[in-house]
Amino acid sequence: MDKKVVIETEYIPLGQFLKLADVIQTGGMAKWFLSEHEVFVNDELDQRRGRKLRVGDRIDIPGIGSFKIAGS
Repeated sequence: MDKKVVIETEYIPLGQFLKLADVIQTGGMAKWFLSEHEVFVNDELDQRRGRKLRVGDRIDIPGIGSFKIAGS
């Protein structure tokens, strides 16, 4: 089951999403996390911390969980 992460803006960068979803503790950890873990955005491997995530996007991180971006 996907965990819903609510955003109130048009999009959220992948690096900020990781912090908002409590996957990492600080925003500075995003670059390291993305280099060490596979992150799939809508079933495509993506390691760009600036990747824009929008409402409806699905993020899968093997071993950690699945997330869905939801609007407020």
